Amino acid sequence: MELKIPQSLKAEHEELHSELAKATTAGGRVGEAAKEVARLLHPHFVKEEEYAMPPLGLLSLLAEGRITPDMAKVLPMTDKLKAQLPEMLKEHKSIVAALEGLVSAARNENKPEHAHFAEKLMLHAQTEEEVLYPASILIGEYLKLILKQ
Repeated sequence: MELKIPQSLKAEHEELHSELAKATTAGGRVGEAAKEVARLLHPHFVKEEEYAMPPLGLLSLLAEGRITPDMAKVLPMTDKLKAQLPEMLKEHKSIVAALEGLVSAARNENKPEHAHFAEKLMLHAQTEEEVLYPASILIGEYLKLILKQ
């Protein structure tokens, strides 16, 4: 079984990357603030795509009760996310602070599209903290119970 990040999440990450890339070329304080966001965000996105998001690809199968022993290969990912969660949340705080700087710069330079993007990315981080990370961890805990690992 191949673990795949749900397409909707993958597409959202790609869209956020694209919008951030545009902001980095905006010039002025907006461009500089966006470059700082990119510096913080890129390694964080890599971690998410490595071990936080792939387990979510099992959700629909688990909800249907279609559990197979090979799903156990997700456990190293969910265990890593559980162990790294405090660091991931700390990174979010730094990213959100940088995004707040981007919002401020965008408003000062009358570039509302970049302020809107930054606010959207802050909401994305909140969704990860409140829904996606806990769901990913629960997938691992559930599989441990079901598969007796």
